[in-house]
This record gives sequence, structure tokens and C-alpha cells, in this order.
Amino acid sequence: MTNAIVFDMDGVLFDTQRICNECWEEIGIAMGLGDLSKGIKGCVGLNLNDTKALMYELYGEDFPFDDFNETANALMKRRILEEGIPLMEGVKEILDYLTENGYIVGLASSTSKESVMHHLEEAGLTGYFRTIITGDMVEHSKPMPDIYLKACEELGVSPTNAIAIEDSPNGIRSAYRAGMKPVMVPDMIEPTAEIEAMLYGKFYSLLDILDYLKGKNQ
Repeated sequence: MTNAIVFDMDGVLFDTQRICNECWEEIGIAMGLGDLSKGIKGCVGLNLNDTKALMYELYGEDFPFDDFNETANALMKRRILEEGIPLMEGVKEILDYLTENGYIVGLASSTSKESVMHHLEEAGLTGYFRTIITGDMVEHSKPMPDIYLKACEELGVSPTNAIAIEDSPNGIRSAYRAGMKPVMVPDMIEPTAEIEAMLYGKFYSLLDILDYLKGKNQ
């Protein structure tokens, strides 16, 4: 029986992936780095180590990643401070339902622990999750399976009995390789045929997933 659900954070719980992408685009232009669209798309779901490696692979070892990343992060923090952390539609509704109906709920985000905890605490969501695994807790995050395997281990559930809710291809690959049931809520990137073949389900909002779960449990 599938009684465990592990959420990604950016692009699933919070509309922060959009803000991150906009900040990367703005800083890339300001630093005269040219078109970074391939890197922006490819880095969705990666942790810091793997993001840095991919940017070097795409743009060369002389790409000023540390300065670029620090400047983009500062801009993102400023925007979130000014605008608040935007919740995706249906976040509290689905988390309340899962809690009330005895689901085991975890979070697996490639973002750093500092940022994850800040966002969850600001939104009042921390208490919903039995475990919170972040990108700096594993050497390689998504699309490798490590982060989801660690989440399932800490939750005490078999990956085959757990759903992963993701918005990115890298996240879907990670959950699929971990042996979980990947469910996609596309945000910035629509799934390709390769990703579609990995999916246990695809929905266009958390409210749609909530309706599905309610119907299944009737």
C-alpha cells in the first residue's frame, strides 16, 4: 500500500523556481554572460555541487560560477524578502489532508538546508514533514537517486510504497531511479516522452492530486 508521499520544494510547494530562473537571467545579463537558458533549464533540481559542474560543462571552466551564484542568490533573497514566499495552489489543503489521513510525509529538496528551513518556517509548513532531506546532505542530488533513497530510509518506508511529487525532469529521474512512484506537476518544464514513460501520474496542480487521493480513498 502506498502510504508515504515525499515532496520536492521549489516549483511544487513554492513558486520559487520561477523567481530563481528570473534572477539567473537578470544576473547573467548584468554580468555579460550571454544566453544562459540551457543552463537555467538543465540545473532545475540539481544541488550546488552538480549545478556548478553542469555550468562548467556548458560554459567552460572559466565561467565565474561562484560570483554569479552568490549575486543571483542575493537577488533572490531580496526579492523573497520584498515579495514574500509564494505558495503554489493547494499546498496547505493537501498537507492537511495527508496529515489527517495518516500518510507519512517527507520532503526532499536539492536546495540547501538553510534555504529550505527558512522557506518552510516562513510559510508555517515545517511541522507537516517527518523528515526533511536537503541537497547539502548528499554528495549528488537529483537526478541521482540518493536524496530520495535517504528520505525513504529516514521515513522507514520502502521506495516502492512511496510517491514522489516533482515538477522537474531531474526530480522525476531521481525518484524513478530510487524505485518510487513519480508523480509530476509540471511547472517550468513540460515532460518529454522519456519522462512520461517514468511517471506514475501527472497532474496540473496539487489540488488535482488531492482530488485523486480523495477519490481513491473513498
